[in-house]
Amino acid sequence: MRGFLSAFGRSPAAVAGLVLILLMAAMAVLASWSSPVGAIQARVEDRLLPPLAQKAGALHWLGTDPLGRDVLLRLAIGARVSLLIGTSAVVLGGTVGTALGLTSGYAGGRVDRLLMRIGDMQLAFPSVLLALAVLAVVGPGLRNVILVLGVSSWVTYARLVRAETLSLKEREYVLAARAMGASPGRILRHHLVPNVIGVIIVMATFSVATTILAESGLSFLGLGVGGRTPTWGVMLADAREYMAEAWWLTAFPGLAILVTVLGVNLVGDWLRDYLDPRGY
Repeated sequence: MRGFLSAFGRSPAAVAGLVLILLMAAMAVLASWSSPVGAIQARVEDRLLPPLAQKAGALHWLGTDPLGRDVLLRLAIGARVSLLIGTSAVVLGGTVGTALGLTSGYAGGRVDRLLMRIGDMQLAFPSVLLALAVLAVVGPGLRNVILVLGVSSWVTYARLVRAETLSLKEREYVLAARAMGASPGRILRHHLVPNVIGVIIVMATFSVATTILAESGLSFLGLGVGGRTPTWGVMLADAREYMAEAWWLTAFPGLAILVTVLGVNLVGDWLRDYLDPRGY
């Protein structure tokens, strides 16, 4: 652990990425501690106040939107939603994909061909188009978005883990364990999973950034979380008509997405180089 932290500290890009992620996490915590009234309830008398504007004793650090709602508070709630969806969808997709990839690679034969053909069928549809189609049927909502984005990403994990498993199962220590009568479950748990976990972690890190972008796009199109919950995509969609007169309405949500995705990608790049200096 000490070596890991030391190597991490020697990478300015990784440290900068972690700082950006912690900044977004701090905003999410701010949303948990603050009252959501200012982010939801309209105050038309405070509409389109610029950043650092103060009115009625309240300081609006990032200004207000056309309905007088505080932009900073709405950004904070959006950070909580984006991080929740990003991590939850990745955990779901990574768990399903890893389990199926291990099964496909180790079992081989008909099981392998069946699972890979199912994956090929899903890959034939663009992931965003598939998510749009499913959400148009089941409707928007936090749980639905997590399920759709998680299920649509399992193929990437499955194919990557399958490729690693096909290589690992022919190694001497796996063949020796099989010759000694170890069950397939024991071989998977003790010999294969520990050796593919690094690949999974790197893939999951990059997938968080991709999922956050996908959620923002779905929210922009009106098929995201829905309800009165402010998300970064919704804020961008609502600000389209005010780009000329209120630049902050699009600048800050766009910057929040940029900072989050950049931070996750910087940490992911370092993890990839640290866990496998040869690269993928």
